Amino acid sequence: MIQFEKPVVVEKTTKYIDGYIPATKVLIEQKGVHIKLGKTAVQSDGEKLTPYGQAFRYRKNLPFDDQPRWIIVSNFAEFLIYDMNKPNGEPEQILLKDLEKDYYRLKFIVIEKNELIRKEERLSIEAGNIVGKIYDALKKQYAEPDSPESLKSLNKLCVRLVFCLYAEDADIFGSHQKFHDYMKQFSVREFRGKLIELFRVLDTPENERGQYLEDDLKSFPYVNGGLFSDEDIEIPRFTEEIVNLILQDASEDSDWSGISPTIFGAVFESTINPETRRTGGMHYTSIENIHKVIDPLFLDELKSELEKIKQTKVEITLKKNYIIFRINWHQWYFLI
Repeated sequence: MIQFEKPVVVEKTTKYIDGYIPATKVLIEQKGVHIKLGKTAVQSDGEKLTPYGQAFRYRKNLPFDDQPRWIIVSNFAEFLIYDMNKPNGEPEQILLKDLEKDYYRLKFIVIEKNELIRKEERLSIEAGNIVGKIYDALKKQYAEPDSPESLKSLNKLCVRLVFCLYAEDADIFGSHQKFHDYMKQFSVREFRGKLIELFRVLDTPENERGQYLEDDLKSFPYVNGGLFSDEDIEIPRFTEEIVNLILQDASEDSDWSGISPTIFGAVFESTINPETRRTGGMHYTSIENIHKVIDPLFLDELKSELEKIKQTKVEITLKKNYIIFRINWHQWYFLI
């Protein structure tokens, strides 16, 4: 978003920057079409400055965090672009008549892909790849790995593991790496039985649990929504490889709180869907492309409505908070 007429104090006098883009650190000084950009002009304080000199003086008087990386001066017919990382370099020139073919040189004005989105994308794809390895290793342990029953159980098991990995990083379990720390104390031989026991506890409300349940197991919260309710799913034996994938690669070496549900959900679905895996890879629709569709349909209108609501004083107490956990064709709502 561009800020017009941004105030800046120069020698105890408030001046106004024609245009400033905080997201990309761009300062714009605009002159009339008759003004030559290399010519000095007398300022209101008597100092003679070129348009660039005027813009640079604004820059020097801005707070350090607001100081622009780029300065653009223009007279509508000509644009001069100054890179502050090259303080002694010559400016780049773009003419309005050439803008159609030279517009790409102005890409620095906008963020093509937000850094947060880029990070979420990377983390989500890495997490999806790890789950793919867990899925493949677990599948080998089933007696009939390609039967519909086994595949259904394997999918449910992977969803449960993903939830536990996310919950321990997003503080849903109450402390960081809680799932990891609990399961790490057991041998590979014990891992399967202790995991089944944990699933059963997660599906049991606190007031219905046995009074002699071990404290570390009792400290896990109840997870409503039915994710852990099916005790008939087939869970195979765990190998050392699988345990290391879960506790080391997926837990210790990964931070699930930073993943994008949109991206990870699609990558995960590709992982556990044999048809999409056969076609050669994991595919997802980028957040940017999703927004190109949903924003004009309804999201822009909802955002506008939200802004109006935020301006209205209301006295409402939020009674309940919910977390929505959605992967593949399932969606669960968990009261927290």
